[in-house]
Amino acid sequence: MGIEATKYGQALLKRSMAAFDELKQSVRDIELLTNPTAGEINLACSSQFASTLMPHILELFVKKFPRVALRFDEIASASVARNFPELRDRKCDLILARGMSLPTRQPSADDLNIEILFDDHLVIAAGVHSKWAARRHKIDLADLVNADWIMQPTHTWNYQRLAEAFVARGLPMPKASLETMSMSVITHFLCNDRFICAMPKSVVHFNSLKVLPVDFPARPWPVNAVTLRNRTLSPVVGRFIECAREVAKLIPGKLGGHSARRRKS
Repeated sequence: MGIEATKYGQALLKRSMAAFDELKQSVRDIELLTNPTAGEINLACSSQFASTLMPHILELFVKKFPRVALRFDEIASASVARNFPELRDRKCDLILARGMSLPTRQPSADDLNIEILFDDHLVIAAGVHSKWAARRHKIDLADLVNADWIMQPTHTWNYQRLAEAFVARGLPMPKASLETMSMSVITHFLCNDRFICAMPKSVVHFNSLKVLPVDFPARPWPVNAVTLRNRTLSPVVGRFIECAREVAKLIPGKLGGHSARRRKS
């Protein structure tokens, strides 16, 4: 038989966790007084970022701050829908996540601090050696109905925005030759000249793919740095976010004309 805390005990444990976390952060701050370029960060992002944006941010940060210990993990999109338990449990200092799925209008998100690093947007992409990439003139959506598509599942933002574009033109939705959430699998198959895919422009940029000249509705798709608002964080977390902003500036054609702005939940 196990022992389970009462509701009073659970309330005390919750406050104690925050108190011990602040104490641990205070010890880190004291250590930083002797070496402001040292410290540690626990961070996470989705698998999509892990295979595209995050390696470039990590590379820049490690180059600038080689004495900082980084602990990185991937999280599922379900974690975002649950309001980032990794942040509230103090397992992560920082999470990078797509903005359209953030539950910012829920009262339970009031303790989250969200900074928009940049506004990404959806494009139709192909490999650089694709027959589609060789097209120099505008490609009509009607020309792509019978193309070989790689698609994400129907519940994803990618698929829904793609479906909206075809419906708006009165065109049937193309059938997927391959359906997957794995960005590494998608980018691998795009190297074959058969396939095309709707994906974020940042993914296209960091994987040396080709944006096809298709008139496709551009809608903001924010990339956010999410932290716990009332938690005291090490200064090196701020330096990591600065590196994320620098990497964001490398992406051509971002929407919004800014690299960062702050939004309260």
